[in-house]
Amino acid sequence: MGKNLTMLVMDAPYESANSTTALRIVQSALHKGHNVHVFAYEGAVTLTLKSQQPHANPAKGTTAEQEQHPTTKDWIKALFEMSKGNGAKLEWTNCGLCVDERGPAEWIDGPKRGGPPEFARSVIASDTTLVVPTKRNC
Repeated sequence: MGKNLTMLVMDAPYESANSTTALRIVQSALHKGHNVHVFAYEGAVTLTLKSQQPHANPAKGTTAEQEQHPTTKDWIKALFEMSKGNGAKLEWTNCGLCVDERGPAEWIDGPKRGGPPEFARSVIASDTTLVVPTKRNC
């Protein structure tokens, strides 16, 4: 039986390697049969934004199809599918306060809206918690 991992993610997509690294950790944990609860906070609430689209690269003269630019929403969709396929459980909570501040209310299927109390309950119920912070240069 797998362990329970809670992960707090804070970075918006494409701003740093933090969000990509977090998604790789989630993918690895699910692959090994562990249950994962992701709490998306601050800019990370846009990781599941439904309107994300791959783009062309005019500097290289390539189309969106040629670029094969991945979107975090598609990666997260695949993580939900992976969890269904192997019996591991993926829960994804977007911080409602952060959503209200930023406005990305249309998500892919799977994530739910929550708040700090859900994060606290998840931490208590988990075997381990990982915080993937954001670094701001001031």
